Amino acid sequence: MAERLPVAVLGANGRMGSEAVKAVAAAPDMELVAALGRSDSLEAIVDAGARYIVDLTVPDSTEANVRFAVEHGLHAVVGTTGWTAERLESLRGLLEGNPGVGVLIAPNFALGSVLASAFAAKAARYFESVEIIELHHPDKVDAPSGTAVRTAQLVAASRAEAGVAPSPDATEKQLDGARGADVDGVHVHSVRLRGLVAHQEVLLGGPGEQLTIRHDSFDRASFMPGVLLGLRSVAAHPGLTYGLDGYLDLGL
Repeated sequence: MAERLPVAVLGANGRMGSEAVKAVAAAPDMELVAALGRSDSLEAIVDAGARYIVDLTVPDSTEANVRFAVEHGLHAVVGTTGWTAERLESLRGLLEGNPGVGVLIAPNFALGSVLASAFAAKAARYFESVEIIELHHPDKVDAPSGTAVRTAQLVAASRAEAGVAPSPDATEKQLDGARGADVDGVHVHSVRLRGLVAHQEVLLGGPGEQLTIRHDSFDRASFMPGVLLGLRSVAAHPGLTYGLDGYLDLGL
């Protein structure tokens, strides 16, 4: 029998973290060796013999957590937001000094969401207009969501590569925020509503037609197959990978 992966979950008491604890504990090829809450020392990860961590904490602590993991030779799968361009660049520099260590930072672990973003990026080069609506529960602390930002970046890059002009927009007067956030030229609108979990629509429009690519997560369990995929793949991808699509052979 193959050796099981020794995994520590950070943020184990949160909504996502508690799901990850259950998923890792139930995976036949993994061993949950530590489940850390907010006040627990990171040294407990090393003491427990972990070689992999899942970081599902908060933006204020995720960078320090991942730096600790990399400096101790541990592979990291990260679902926490707050990774600015500057933080990512700093992490790349740290990883250069720790060859062989892999880090996956994923704005979304739902496989359907990752596929929907990839499909939207492919389709966006064929449509005159594109906008994104993301809908989440009201306890979410960031807007737009990391998934929507990532989708907009992929869409914008695809359209730029294809030489597609910016989406037409004749708006001259507007209330602040009426047209949403501008992410690389793509408008992104955020909805926060009780009863929602995580949902996104990419609206693509052309003369006489509209294509909508929508993904819905109704339960946080939907993110766990992606978390497990990340843990199983991260060691084979040294350095930094941003987005779970980096581990998928999409062939697009």
